[in-house]
Amino acid sequence: MNRLLGILILALTLTAPAPAASPPADPAQASPQAQPATPPATPAAQAPQPQVKGYTLPPEKYEQAVAYARARYTLYFLSFAWGLLVLLLVLRWRLAARFRDWAERAVRLRFLQAWIFVPLFLLTLGVLGLPPDIYGHWLSRHYQQSVQGWGSWAWDWSKGQLLGFVLGSLLIWLLYAVIRQRPRRWWFYFWLASLPIIVFLLLIAPMVIEPLFFRFEPLEQEQPVLTSEIQKVVHRGGLVIPDSRMFEMKASEKMNSLNAYVTGIGASKRVVVYDTTIQKMSVPQILYVFGHEMGHYVLNHIWKGIAFTAAVLLLFLYLGSRALGWTLARRGAGWGIRGADDWASLPVLLLWLAIFGFLFSPVSASFSRYQEHQADIYGLEVTHSLVADPQQNAAAAFQILGEVNLSDPDPNPFIKLWLYDHPPLQERIQFVLHYDPWAQGKEPEFVK
Repeated sequence: MNRLLGILILALTLTAPAPAASPPADPAQASPQAQPATPPATPAAQAPQPQVKGYTLPPEKYEQAVAYARARYTLYFLSFAWGLLVLLLVLRWRLAARFRDWAERAVRLRFLQAWIFVPLFLLTLGVLGLPPDIYGHWLSRHYQQSVQGWGSWAWDWSKGQLLGFVLGSLLIWLLYAVIRQRPRRWWFYFWLASLPIIVFLLLIAPMVIEPLFFRFEPLEQEQPVLTSEIQKVVHRGGLVIPDSRMFEMKASEKMNSLNAYVTGIGASKRVVVYDTTIQKMSVPQILYVFGHEMGHYVLNHIWKGIAFTAAVLLLFLYLGSRALGWTLARRGAGWGIRGADDWASLPVLLLWLAIFGFLFSPVSASFSRYQEHQADIYGLEVTHSLVADPQQNAAAAFQILGEVNLSDPDPNPFIKLWLYDHPPLQERIQFVLHYDPWAQGKEPEFVK
């Protein structure tokens, strides 16, 4: 599912997007540095494979998957704590107040002040936040999930910062303009203003933002036979998805992991398949992966995600306004903050929004898991008459996905609740192996 959806849009709205460590949920983005020549991906040969009965790994890979998962879980919680510490240090050292003073001394216009204050503030957060980012990239390289060099990674980080300066300056200027004009109900009016911004960013992301970090090629140009097979799935679902909306992402230039996702809205809506997925999976398995992604397309998950995010954003902004006023009344003077409409209050607001987002993680993860489960069902149903043994085909696709991505074979229930935006692979495999309404004389849920 699209990485820009979900609660992350809140951070995108108030600060700026940055390269993600993983995907929609988010690719780590491409670099202009020279990359080793990569031969065009071709679907894996359909060699006979043992029947999949559950998600299993050989002993050595099992240990790697468990160790990698534990390291990522630990990094997630430590990164959250580190982020709070950074914001508290910025407040304690009165850095935001100092940046505000520099901006106000340099220019009188509030709009221009934003273009001084915001880049300084975001760069400070970015530099102080580097340790967990660096460790995360080291982890992905250590466990063979990433092949991206440190120079390329640093260039991606720099591009993310520059993009953040532009979007963040505009958005934070808007935020404080609304706070000045509507001091009591700014949270509601900024929420209204943010909705078209979210939609616009989702619209341009596939065409403007994602190509800054990854190379995309038309799937038909790279994989004409696969595209033809995919169109059979599209026809089976009763849709019309032009070949021009199917793309292959050159993920292998930076990562080994497998994925596919839907992105964009309206004229920019498209389905993207990693070239690593094409290299590792057979055509029937890729058709299931595509069918899953087409399920997001058909079931309007992007628009439902936008609606969900809009509701959460409204709640967070309201709570943030109350928490901001409460905090400034007690600590604002000590931090050099003059009031809610002062640029220097931004780290206080972001601190509370980060806490709300963290505490809301189980809800947003559950919402995403529900949509992913629906897409799993759709993928099975839409490929039912197109591939041999669709249940086993889907299970084999998940098995390959887990082996390559080192997916946790047995996540703790708390970790699943808090972090998993997809059902665990063991659950997904067991479900697809046993989902067979046709044999039971029942109607399929989505594809009749």
